[in-house]
Amino acid sequence: MKAITANRLLDGEVVFWKSGQWVDAFGDAQLFDNDDDAVEAAVATGKGQPTVVVDVYPIDLTPSEGHWAPVSYRERIRALGPTNELTHGKQADGGESIDALRHAAGAARSTGRVDLIRRK
Repeated sequence: MKAITANRLLDGEVVFWKSGQWVDAFGDAQLFDNDDDAVEAAVATGKGQPTVVVDVYPIDLTPSEGHWAPVSYRERIRALGPTNELTHGKQADGGESIDALRHAAGAARSTGRVDLIRRK
């Protein structure tokens, strides 16, 4: 699955495409099949709104505890908002989609491998 994302020019907030308009919450984003021609059409329409948003592009999604979450860790952070504080950004609004994204982001962080380099 895919979703379309961009940054709103007015305040720089991350927004998501839903049926011809931009919405703030990732949980409200319209989902597209990977091979759906509608993705390209939505991206083209979004890019045709240069006074509203910038950097329009599709993101890949993966299932996470009964919800969809961005595959990329960077996109998970973007979807949650500009901070990891629970009282700031989009996380402060709460909701099931935020809980799913928070879990997915934590899982991505905890399953990564880090190779330590010893200094001599």
